[in-house]
Amino acid sequence: MKKTSKNIGILTFPIVEAGSTPLSNLIEIVYPFSNDLYLITGNAGYTFFKDDERIHTYGIKHKKGKSIFTKILKVGYTQLKISYNLAKITGNVDIWIFFIGGPYLLLPMLTAKLSRKKVVLAFAGSSILSLKSANDNLFKPVKILSKINCTLTDCIILYSPNLIKEWNLEKYIDKICIAHKHFLDFDKFKIKKKFDERENLVGYIGRLSEEKGILNFVKAISEIIKKRDNLKILIGGSGQSQDEIEKYLDENDLNDKVKLTGWIPHNKLPDYLNKLKLAILPSYTEGLPNLMLEAMACGTPVLATPVGAIPDVITDGETGFIMENNSPAGIVGGVVRALGHPDLERIVEGARALVAREFTYEAAVEKYGKVLKEL
Repeated sequence: MKKTSKNIGILTFPIVEAGSTPLSNLIEIVYPFSNDLYLITGNAGYTFFKDDERIHTYGIKHKKGKSIFTKILKVGYTQLKISYNLAKITGNVDIWIFFIGGPYLLLPMLTAKLSRKKVVLAFAGSSILSLKSANDNLFKPVKILSKINCTLTDCIILYSPNLIKEWNLEKYIDKICIAHKHFLDFDKFKIKKKFDERENLVGYIGRLSEEKGILNFVKAISEIIKKRDNLKILIGGSGQSQDEIEKYLDENDLNDKVKLTGWIPHNKLPDYLNKLKLAILPSYTEGLPNLMLEAMACGTPVLATPVGAIPDVITDGETGFIMENNSPAGIVGGVVRALGHPDLERIVEGARALVAREFTYEAAVEKYGKVLKEL
């Protein structure tokens, strides 16, 4: 693909391991359109990309505070460090794409705007809804910051039109474009083990945090096992809810039925997904979860809440299952209904065909390319 004459910068707040995959996807999509590609990120993001010779990578370290006062201080200090790096290199950049951690990037966005650069806000998810579902005391300040960022940016990229209303972005509709940075490597994410040859294992893989609904899933396990006593449960991932999950499993004598794997490297995901008969995504808020697409590509049915762009991909009973709600009782009912479906093989085939058609690298590049060329 012929590159444009533009240089592109991508900027994130320092990220954890889970953010490396969506950031990597965005870089692969944007790279063909940039003469030079710059990246400012931190923590796991910098570790992941620091040796990529295609990218000029700048790393920032960030440590979380415990009280709201120290949280605000540390976030502010990290923003200053990011802004300093942005100011040093912004003369080489034509378009800045603000990606993961948008509300925490107000100072860098102001720096980019003062430099008269085009600024794109590409939502990875809703920080506002994530904090609200976790009852985090940063919810109100982040809501204000997000509104300011949306006002300042030249373009907002969302995964789905559904998100405009769900994330309360109607007032910015004139600057919203629809494109996703999701694509799959179908040589890796494929069916390795036929569905009817898999053991009775269902599970959750992802970040262990409250907005993902993981605690509700854990609280549903006892009842799921009562209704399906031959089932075993897998929970893969890491996060701030891990200690609470381990305590609950101990107190309810569930350790013999539940396997906690810890963080699963991305290259190991296909093997784990090929073990499952059902992948469960009980999130309170989502954008367009990679895990859902990867499971579908591996021939694993998905049971998910109807949030974010999930309803664009999962049609209940056709390409997966939508749960009524993500309460423990709702999850139990969803699991029992999904596993009892009389034609799971047809759903597996329909899901696999959909992702193979819609989530190729070429499709993602085409959609993002249209947005970048119009800036």
